[in-house]
Amino acid sequence: MADGEQIIHIGVTGHQHIPEAARVFVERGLREFLAQYDGRPVVGLSSLAVGADQLFAAEILRTGHTLKAILPSRRYERTFDKDGLKSFEALVGKARQVVTLGYAEPCEDAYLLAGKRVVDDCDLLVAFWDGQPADGKGGTADAVAYAREIGRPITVIWPEGVRH
Repeated sequence: MADGEQIIHIGVTGHQHIPEAARVFVERGLREFLAQYDGRPVVGLSSLAVGADQLFAAEILRTGHTLKAILPSRRYERTFDKDGLKSFEALVGKARQVVTLGYAEPCEDAYLLAGKRVVDDCDLLVAFWDGQPADGKGGTADAVAYAREIGRPITVIWPEGVRH
């Protein structure tokens, strides 16, 4: 890192289920977004949920950046199916830092707090979001609303007209 070059902390929020109609757009958009930070120190912040969080975390690592995991609770791994768990374990094992919030079990309050923590700890937020309200407390829309509330810059990557 060059003298005076600041680390950029980029947080992620997004849908767990990315429809095929959006997948190529989202993957290309993420690559293009991260390309503007080539050669600069980046820390990606993710809760490592299936879908957007894991996609973002994998791309952060692939591009040589650093991953910081912010997990909503202990026993969070119980929320994953077999494939999601395999990806989660691989990503958490490559994270430079893992922060586990104080909840004993996964719950909507834990997800909301994790989303807020990602926003609080980042310089800008990337949202893989169709613009719709959250399906439950602590969803993508809640993280985006919180980021707007505190004035955090947000980049939305999602194809127009496609719903999750």
